[in-house]
Amino acid sequence: MERKHFLKTLGASAAFALAFPCLHGCSSDNEDEIEGEGNTPVPTGIDFTLDLEASENAKLAENGGFIVKDLVVVAKNLEGEFVAASQVCSHQGYEEVRFVDLDGGIFYCDVHGSRFEQNGTPINKVDGATAKTLKIFKTELNGNMLRVFE
Repeated sequence: MERKHFLKTLGASAAFALAFPCLHGCSSDNEDEIEGEGNTPVPTGIDFTLDLEASENAKLAENGGFIVKDLVVVAKNLEGEFVAASQVCSHQGYEEVRFVDLDGGIFYCDVHGSRFEQNGTPINKVDGATAKTLKIFKTELNGNMLRVFE
């Protein structure tokens, strides 16, 4: 029997039987979740210092620039002040919060579109409910050293 004829005789049920384990292994029980993310605890005990002259912190030289360190988003807002917030969104615990140049500068989560004022207050409703306040950290500038802490 030729291979082409053999494959035709197998039919759709055999193809499904071969493909189903792969498809099942690639799916998630919760389609809203991004694989490997979500439900990350909000960072606590934060207290670190950034050298603003170091190359890894160069984005903080420009208004609107930000970096991420230890699950904290550190940004230089549009007015030139330093602000810091949890990278972990208060909506469902995804590590996707960033600082964006919208509405005067806000913290924004890419997963479900949660938006937060610079003081952590939620701006919009997600899934029909207002998200909890985003955790905000204190910042203190001393020369070229920026301390981020609770």
